[in-house]
Amino acid sequence: MFSIIGLVAVLGIIFGIFLAEGGSFEVIAEAAPMEFAMIFGAAVAAQLVANDLPGLMKMGGSVPLVMSGPKWKKGDYQDLLALLFQLTKLMKTKGVVAIEPHIEKPEESAIFQKYPKILKDHHVTAFICDTMRMMTMNLDDPHQVEDAMEKQLEKHHHETLHPAHAMQNMADALPALGIVAAVLGIVKTMGSINEPPEVLGLMIGKALVGTFLGVLLAYGIVGPLSARISAIIETDAQFYKIIRDVLVAHLHGNAAQVSVEIGRGSVPSELQPTFTQLEEALSAAAEA
Repeated sequence: MFSIIGLVAVLGIIFGIFLAEGGSFEVIAEAAPMEFAMIFGAAVAAQLVANDLPGLMKMGGSVPLVMSGPKWKKGDYQDLLALLFQLTKLMKTKGVVAIEPHIEKPEESAIFQKYPKILKDHHVTAFICDTMRMMTMNLDDPHQVEDAMEKQLEKHHHETLHPAHAMQNMADALPALGIVAAVLGIVKTMGSINEPPEVLGLMIGKALVGTFLGVLLAYGIVGPLSARISAIIETDAQFYKIIRDVLVAHLHGNAAQVSVEIGRGSVPSELQPTFTQLEEALSAAAEA
């Protein structure tokens, strides 16, 4: 919501002050459709050169993130810690044999089924199960497990950030494409050099609309959208880091409750459950 308000405010401030200073919107309105089609169309076409089809689909699919915000909310972090608490406690008290059914078929696990949003996310579920599967294969060196998890996180984070990087590349190209459109407008104007000054002035004004649109789209719309998408992805990436921290703490021999408390420390401050809230959630999970 705030992103939409911000975009509306950007356009409102720029055009509002322009009109308040006596500017005429007529020239912009007349030239903008064709200039926009040229600049933005060329920017999109350039992405066809720079990206493959899956990359373009991810880029388009990332735009709704601006409206929805981070996927994982405060309650989800608490659920994740409760889930990890139950898994690590089961593994510590009853051994690897007891944990295997839960990580081999998480969709049938009574523990995972308590947290349907987490279970529905393939990447999170696979990250938890694959790591715990390594533990059941006697890979109990915390440093080796942490290194393997870091490599998985780095790969996933790189792939997830690709749409934001592609969008930023588009934002970087838009001002130059705006100049290209303006230069073509000037070329067209020079071909009509015999026209009276009022006609030439109108043609030059329309040409400069290209530069204006290129810069506006880059720094007022596409660039901020890219930055917001990156920020959302970075926030959601903490979800995976909490899994890493809890499981590594477990391998260091900590009690399940201590391990999840270490993980709680990695939760973003605005989403972090309090110690008391986590205690209550863990007690409820233990009773269940």
